[in-house]
Amino acid sequence: MKLITLVSFAVSVLAASRTTAPSGSIVVAKSGGDYSSVSEAIAALDTSTSDTQTIFIEKGTYTEQVYLPKLSGPLIIYGQTDDDTSYSSNTATITYNLSLADVSNDDESATLRNYAANSKIYNINVKNTYGEGHQALALSAYNTEQGYYGCQFTGFQDTVLAETGYQVYGKCYIEGAIDFIFGQTGNAWFDSCDIGVLTYSGGTITAQGRPASSDSGYFVINESTVGAASGEDVTEGTYYLGRPWTEYAHVVFQNTNLSDVINSAGWSEWSSSEPNTGDVLFGEYDNSGDGAEGTRASFATTLSTAVSITSILGSDYKDWVDTSYIA
Repeated sequence: MKLITLVSFAVSVLAASRTTAPSGSIVVAKSGGDYSSVSEAIAALDTSTSDTQTIFIEKGTYTEQVYLPKLSGPLIIYGQTDDDTSYSSNTATITYNLSLADVSNDDESATLRNYAANSKIYNINVKNTYGEGHQALALSAYNTEQGYYGCQFTGFQDTVLAETGYQVYGKCYIEGAIDFIFGQTGNAWFDSCDIGVLTYSGGTITAQGRPASSDSGYFVINESTVGAASGEDVTEGTYYLGRPWTEYAHVVFQNTNLSDVINSAGWSEWSSSEPNTGDVLFGEYDNSGDGAEGTRASFATTLSTAVSITSILGSDYKDWVDTSYIA
């Protein structure tokens, strides 16, 4: 067994604290706020207004399952932090313990279920503490123009579901062991993120499931890192960058540091009886680290150029993405 430490890239922007609520915010606090739970604050939102609404979550652990409904206008949720450029100083945590064994589908197991388009979430830790045994989501993201910045998402299996629309994850931490970044028609851009893997044999980071060749659905992990989660003793070569949930899966890792937890084949089949590799795009471009070396699987592709963010999120992505979190 080899202990491998996840090392993140240095943040080049100046750190700033966010310890008080912006003017006009609904404040969630263990005491002294407008509400003592996140769900109560969400229930107080005006679902018909086109104005931007803001929630500020003060330091604390909030044990609840949170559902964000569709809204008519933008939503911003801030977590209290001493460094809003990173997940490392987050102080607001939403946590729950629920798995697919107790509900009818993956989405219903999620600690945070976000159905709100044009929503931004900053510096929140989102945990599903169920652990090994069943699918158990931290985040279920089911709409478009959603941005997650400086957040942590931790689970074991199916941690983050990027299911529909355009989504961006900037300077986030995502942790798991099995298919823990997954989804179908969502176009998701993961930028400057740290991906931490748990002690497990045969783990897979992504499981993309684009239903048909004519559908959207594309994951790009850009300028990020992949390595063992803190305190985990992960054997060299026990993880794969992804496996295809369907034969039309599209996933690219580019400009990313891959530690030796990644198997030299890079990618795996869905299963021996159902490989799903006939029409996949499993691409890599200019990755580094021990995990970027070796003979890749026959269905993998070495790209000659990086995938552009506009090809994933559209030419107008700057209209809704907080670009200060993008490399």
